[in-house]
Amino acid sequence: MGFVYTAHMTVTCKESLWPRMLSALVVSVVIGAGLPMAARAGAQAPTPAPDPSDIADGMRLYQQKGDCQACHGWAGDGRKMDSQMPDGSNLRETRLDRARLIMTIKCGRPGTGMPAFDKFAYTDGRCYGMKQADLKSPMPDPPATLQQREIERVADFLFQKVVGKGPMDRAKCIEYWGSEVEACREFK
Repeated sequence: MGFVYTAHMTVTCKESLWPRMLSALVVSVVIGAGLPMAARAGAQAPTPAPDPSDIADGMRLYQQKGDCQACHGWAGDGRKMDSQMPDGSNLRETRLDRARLIMTIKCGRPGTGMPAFDKFAYTDGRCYGMKQADLKSPMPDPPATLQQREIERVADFLFQKVVGKGPMDRAKCIEYWGSEVEACREFK
């Protein structure tokens, strides 16, 4: 449809465009106002702080059942407790986020000394999409396997007491153990 430039048509066109433009503006404002809410709804809610008893359980799992300290050291600083075990990374300096740390505990690190603590890690492709036949070398056996909730508790313990905490010192040692213990005496 062409426009005929008469006073009547110009007014008619403006009058008919104005409601459309106003409607488009209203729709844009409504959608725009809803985007922040949609973004907030889609974003994960902050994870609540783990329960202190879960942190203590994670520490116990790290030290005893998983025997993580044999390779990573009691402080998670890579100073292993057993010279016959592989060198573990310094978890105090790791850049892994919680999800990647959980995946590493669950699936280990193929081609390294880090074992998979999930009993079925390479049976069904749940770890890195790989099965046992896909591994170039066999994974080392863990001291014990851990259930998913136990793996999560170890990760929560590590994030509460180890990851990002910097080098161990006397104050951090006392906070780590909850009191001054023999291990803290080496720090001045």
